[in-house]
Amino acid sequence: MQFKNIPGLADIKQTLITSVMRNHVAHSQLFYGKEGSANLALAWAYATYINCENKTEDDSCSKCPACHKMAKVIHPDFHQIFPAIKSKKTKKEDTDDKKENTGDLLVFWRSFLIEKHYNNLVQWHEHIGADKNQQAIIPVDEARKTIQKISLKSFEGEYKILLIWLPELMNVQTANAMLKLLEEPPPKTLFLLVTNDANKLLATILSRALMIKIPSFNDGEIINYLVENNLSTSSASEKIAYLADGNMGEAIALTGNEQNDIHIMFVEWIRYCFKMDMLNLVKMADNFDALQKSTQKQLFEYGLRMFRDILLYINGGKDLVKLANEELTFVENISKVANGNNIAYITNEINKAYYHLERNARAKIIFLNLSLNIVKGIKKL
Repeated sequence: MQFKNIPGLADIKQTLITSVMRNHVAHSQLFYGKEGSANLALAWAYATYINCENKTEDDSCSKCPACHKMAKVIHPDFHQIFPAIKSKKTKKEDTDDKKENTGDLLVFWRSFLIEKHYNNLVQWHEHIGADKNQQAIIPVDEARKTIQKISLKSFEGEYKILLIWLPELMNVQTANAMLKLLEEPPPKTLFLLVTNDANKLLATILSRALMIKIPSFNDGEIINYLVENNLSTSSASEKIAYLADGNMGEAIALTGNEQNDIHIMFVEWIRYCFKMDMLNLVKMADNFDALQKSTQKQLFEYGLRMFRDILLYINGGKDLVKLANEELTFVENISKVANGNNIAYITNEINKAYYHLERNARAKIIFLNLSLNIVKGIKKL
């Protein structure tokens, strides 16, 4: 991974490069960005730049042995800790060890990182074949094993680098073990923490890390990335950018699906709510329950954005609504009968449903309950 592979973020890239060139590298850095941002890709590119044997003022060389190893995530001085579970792909029937083991998942992690630079926890679960309701954590055993590894001298590079993906998923024992390491780091050791929610980290860990806030991508950056990498056409990329709302991982995932599916499902759902067609709403709840969690979340996220645009439309912000064709028609039609109070009520209910979905409540019950609440909101129109 090189800096040039990441869209935008010129100022942040330059700050990171300058810190290396001036030998002002903080031993602990926190790359904080929302899901689908460049926080993980940027930390990886930064580690590559640090290890590069022929670095320039703009980027790593991509040609030296260190860069080749970093690209394959096999550099001996580049260590990673990530959430682990017992998955169908990795658990062994002939072992008595019931603890999570990231070592078993390392091969999957490497392919995941290489294939999906802007990934999220749900995609990680799907990649390793996790059961729908399994929870991933960073176990204390992995922290202890890593502490042993980085206590040794570096093999090839000047620095030993430890990348921790989603440190907010560390349990209390793991967090305390890592805190001790951050307080007394071994010489020439760097810690790169990549988080989506810094508020869930211990205050003592935050106080010992240099925070680097990574903004979400704008629509133009997403469109250019998809087109330049031949993932989508220009016209389709505009719609994808709207759906992704700054989440590059979501945008890439959407290129592999029929883009109209989410819109059709959403319109059908709201139509049944308007008709108070409980028979079809129950059927939709069954279909919703069978979807991947990422698709379930997409539907709720899409609904929130559509209702946001409806709210803009009815309050005189038509120029701010960046929609076209059937989506714009839908917004126009709903805006004729909606008002701010109804939209506020419905969006609040979708947000609550999303909250429960993330916490692994039964999807069918969530969807059906939300449908009933939307019907209740529509009655107030």
